[in-house]
Amino acid sequence: QVQLVESGGGLVQAGGSLRLSCAASGRIFMINAMDWYRQAPGKEREFVARITNSDTTTYVDSVAGRFTISRDGAKDTVYLQMNSLKPEDTAVYYCSMWQYAVQYWGQGTQVTVSS
Repeated sequence: QVQLVESGGGLVQAGGSLRLSCAASGRIFMINAMDWYRQAPGKEREFVARITNSDTTTYVDSVAGRFTISRDGAKDTVYLQMNSLKPEDTAVYYCSMWQYAVQYWGQGTQVTVSS
């Protein structure tokens, strides 16, 4: 089994910053990519950012230029630096990991941005 544990969520004022972390452990052989998703109340879960094992990054338009995804391959950990946060960024943020064709999920961490 694979376990993903997110941390770093919390309450921040608009314009502030947070850094999320997600550490993977367990039966890890080949991480193809790691993603961040988010789900706001009453909305579907949406893709936020991805980093591949070759460090190619992808962002949803709404966070491009404000969020930065990075990884530490030696620690099987992915980060999401979130700057210039807006109230509409409020959501539960989930980490996911792709190993071959299987996607694993973390339990989520709450991010709340107050106006």
